[in-house]
Amino acid sequence: MVECLSEILSEFDLKAKAKPFGDGHINDTYVIESPPYVLQRINTEVFKNPDNLMENIVSVTRYLRDYIKKEGGDPDRETLTVIMTKGDKSYYQASNGKYYRIYKLIQKAKTYNQVETLDQFYNAAKAFGKFQNMLSDFPAESLYETIPDFHNTSKRYDNLEKAISDDLSGRAKDVEKEIEFALSMKKYASSVTDAIAEGTIPVRVTHNDTKLNNVMLDDTTGEGVCVIDLDTVMPGSLLYDYGDALRFGASSAAEDETDLSKVYFDMELFESFTKGYLEETGNILTEKERELLPLSALLLTLECGTRFLADHLNGDTYFKIHRPGHNLDRARNQFKLVSDIESKLPEMKKVVDKYLK
Repeated sequence: MVECLSEILSEFDLKAKAKPFGDGHINDTYVIESPPYVLQRINTEVFKNPDNLMENIVSVTRYLRDYIKKEGGDPDRETLTVIMTKGDKSYYQASNGKYYRIYKLIQKAKTYNQVETLDQFYNAAKAFGKFQNMLSDFPAESLYETIPDFHNTSKRYDNLEKAISDDLSGRAKDVEKEIEFALSMKKYASSVTDAIAEGTIPVRVTHNDTKLNNVMLDDTTGEGVCVIDLDTVMPGSLLYDYGDALRFGASSAAEDETDLSKVYFDMELFESFTKGYLEETGNILTEKERELLPLSALLLTLECGTRFLADHLNGDTYFKIHRPGHNLDRARNQFKLVSDIESKLPEMKKVVDKYLK
């Protein structure tokens, strides 16, 4: 349970009970029962500057609230609402030294850890695409990089190579096959960052963590209600959002499935997501973004696999694990998916072209 709970709630002018909520990899999350709010401890091991983190979130959600109001929507339901402290701050550092924030709980909607239907994935795609479109005029340069080089795949490879060299956990000798595969795929690493540097891909406001469970779907209609978990909202490429959503959602299995025969890239799910996402974003894409859409699914899956492998080699210091070797299981899973995506790139291009016409 939360340390200093009464102290924290008092600072937000609340009196209630809290219980654990959700199963995210990074932050500890609790639900406050009455009135319904979500309390989170910010993981400052990952997000080193909570000031910049929360300034990003407040700036983006206030912008979205204004946009949604002008469109006749419900801002309390269609974007996150940050609850301010008595001192008008967006977070509170408690006497235990830890940082906490509170959002309104969005009701009659929920998240899903695994895609269950094509329609569900289509609706999630539209929600992420709409999020991108609503922020298309927001000045990306005004946002902080909450995790510098978060989706810079070349830098992720630098981190992996350092982890291999340092071998802090003494595990490198047992994962030579995985290391060899990762290094063989390095040829793809700079495809997006090079295009950004060349100016053929614009820097946009991006979510950067577009897993299915970061969009809330309405309990009745199944439509996307609100994109959540805005910790990694910062300047980036639309391709990161598109590719990461497919990495997670179009896989035939959970990202830690150990039976790799069950892991493949589902083309029906790919098409469903692509249709929904491009319905919302197709008119703003540059030619280079259009070209790299299929490859972005491979790139983001590869990047995630290298991160899992590096964390395994470093002794599991970043991602939460629930069993020994959990990060290695995740890395193997992602690398199997990379192989399958690579074999399907020509077919994926045909699908993208179909919905860009």
